[in-house]
Amino acid sequence: MNGPLAVFGAAPTGERMERIRRSPQFRDGAFQNPIPGSLLTPGVFWRSMRRQLFGREQRVPTGDIPIVPLAAADFIHPPTSGLRVTWLGHSTVLLEIDGYRVLIDPVWGLRASPSQLVGPRRFHPPPLPLGELPRLDAVILTHDHYDHLDMLAVRAIVASPEQQHTQWITALGVGAHLERWKFPASRVTELDWGDSAHIGSLSITAQPARHFSGRAMKRNQTLWASWVIAGPKHRAFHSGDTGFFDGLGAIGERYGPFDLTMIKIGAYDVTWPDIHLDPEGAVRVHSMLRGATLLPLHWGTFNLAFHAWDEPPERLLAAAARANVRTLIPRPGQRVEPATAPQLDTWWRHVSL
Repeated sequence: MNGPLAVFGAAPTGERMERIRRSPQFRDGAFQNPIPGSLLTPGVFWRSMRRQLFGREQRVPTGDIPIVPLAAADFIHPPTSGLRVTWLGHSTVLLEIDGYRVLIDPVWGLRASPSQLVGPRRFHPPPLPLGELPRLDAVILTHDHYDHLDMLAVRAIVASPEQQHTQWITALGVGAHLERWKFPASRVTELDWGDSAHIGSLSITAQPARHFSGRAMKRNQTLWASWVIAGPKHRAFHSGDTGFFDGLGAIGERYGPFDLTMIKIGAYDVTWPDIHLDPEGAVRVHSMLRGATLLPLHWGTFNLAFHAWDEPPERLLAAAARANVRTLIPRPGQRVEPATAPQLDTWWRHVSL
């Protein structure tokens, strides 16, 4: 478990693989998207490499990102409104909803990579130390990419005495990685699209997304998903990683309206539009979901594409203004209740001055 290859996880086998083969999403030996999408072709790959090496975008901030340091004591008192969200960077979110705490895509590592020596490096430290996490009811792992599933972080959480009753909820096949990392099987639930897990009166439902998966050479042996988190009084949506497809509207029709949508806005590019939403796409999806407030994810923490690091929120604000969409863009670590959110603070504009 502790060898250098452990970070790659494991491929599904046995009963887990049999269940995967029964999934409507698994065909021709791999999970498939709701509609086909294109990844990098060889020609596009080399053009992308040139842009990576010679592009002039400011992809990394030149100043310090203003985080809000947190400790477990900051979460003793529940949100007055019943719904509070704390963006911890990239796609990592601590959601407090109707008396439950749900952590989504816990990534605390220095790099979004199988190695902590090479790969995209953090722009800012995690605002909440792992050892200061409050007691969690659930952890959702949207899919198995390194910027969403951090082996060292999840192993630290599952071993914490404070988290011995936390349930881990993820998409089909991802449990094979957790099994290799010695997670108790009784605490892991794997869902296909449309399946739900229940913790008391909280339901967590896996929904379609348009993306891909894999921690090693072979892709799409585990499923990826977007997620609906519904309590007795509030509903939230987390996009995971996804490109645009019309089926996202069906999620809004069936499960909306949502008090909060958390949707990715960064790591987009014209060479992979099918698998990563851009800011304008995020606003469009928010409207399709019938969302009240949009909180952007997947930006401001790692350099994963060719755009400037602060381009996503600027494009988001412009698109949201055109569509009359309410947005929250908190600093990493800033706790926000959508019902009583403060006036928008364009904090990123002051980082690189």
